[in-house]
Amino acid sequence: MPELSVVIVGGLHADARKAAVERLLADVPGSVVLHHDLATAAAGTVVRTIRDAAGLLSAGEAPLVNDCACCALREDLVPELLRIRDAGGTRMAVVELWDSVEPKAMAEVVTAGGLTVAGVITAVDPALVLPYLGNGDDLAERGLAAAATDQRTVADTFARQLEYAPVLAVADSVEADDEDRELLAQLHPTARRVPIGRGDPAGAPADDLTVPAPRRRPLSPLAQAALAGFDVESAAAAQHPACALLPAEADAHGVATLVWHRRRPFHPERLYEALEDITCAAARSRGRFWLADKPDVLLHWDAAGGALCVESAGPWLASLPDAAWDMVPPVRRAAASLDWHAEHGDRCQHLVFTSPGLDRDGLERLLESCLLTDAEYAAGRDAWKRLPPAFDTLLEV
Repeated sequence: MPELSVVIVGGLHADARKAAVERLLADVPGSVVLHHDLATAAAGTVVRTIRDAAGLLSAGEAPLVNDCACCALREDLVPELLRIRDAGGTRMAVVELWDSVEPKAMAEVVTAGGLTVAGVITAVDPALVLPYLGNGDDLAERGLAAAATDQRTVADTFARQLEYAPVLAVADSVEADDEDRELLAQLHPTARRVPIGRGDPAGAPADDLTVPAPRRRPLSPLAQAALAGFDVESAAAAQHPACALLPAEADAHGVATLVWHRRRPFHPERLYEALEDITCAAARSRGRFWLADKPDVLLHWDAAGGALCVESAGPWLASLPDAAWDMVPPVRRAAASLDWHAEHGDRCQHLVFTSPGLDRDGLERLLESCLLTDAEYAAGRDAWKRLPPAFDTLLEV
């Protein structure tokens, strides 16, 4: 391992998150936990604590930055990690994120600070996945906002926390059933799901070099996953709507995932009128799509908790001049080439819907009804651009 390995552990499921952190502290000698408590932001500060398996090592405060607790965390995180590294003797620093802080931003901050992110983990309780994914409350209503201007909801925040992390630390919940576990698996099928576990309290600490070799035990599965390595750029690409690693078709234990892929563009007015029904058809849906009146704009679909966010994610590659392709990241070009169409290039509808009790047939019929008809399609792009611009207000054009 490098001189100091930074492992980020986050998630709105606080009990599961704390259990995962304690497991890592117990399993990896010479590790500490750095935590910023944003709940104290109303008093104008963020409380920072550093502790090891034996207890509290230090505590301090960081003032708010622009009335933003999360901004204070960003400013304070790297200097504290550098102090831990330079003091020596610490093998792993676990950054335990406060409830609603998302791991993507923090992983990028740590990496930009010249430190090594060895792993990113989101801790989950399978029994709480559906309740949190269906919770459309604003974070502010739950006392979980990270800034005065924070307009995120519980559902969309939880979804991003879940889908960004390559490792899910899964709590052993007696209330979880097969449907709960299947929903978790379908939402993030590429994640490594590792039980938090209870460890081996009677044995020697995992990989403790002060213990004679015959008595050492290997690192726990959770510790191994935490230190397996992490690439910030690849993780960001996997979330970008143009090349996201979206779930595949699945149907098991009452949970289904529908992958809907079409080439023909949406009629903007018919799709707009159907948004509510489409959004509420699944616990989680996401992907990319295109509208007939905006053929050059790649649109991002992101829905959870009955709420939908639609935003522009830039141009489709097919709309760019050849000279501009050299400025596009290779992963984006590769994704486009795999999905290229002779007429439309990389323009497509690629939406994924995951939910217990998903009405696949009804949802497909609804989506199909929003596409251009044969006659509308045959009219050509000049006619498409004159269709009612139903999404202009939503996109703040």
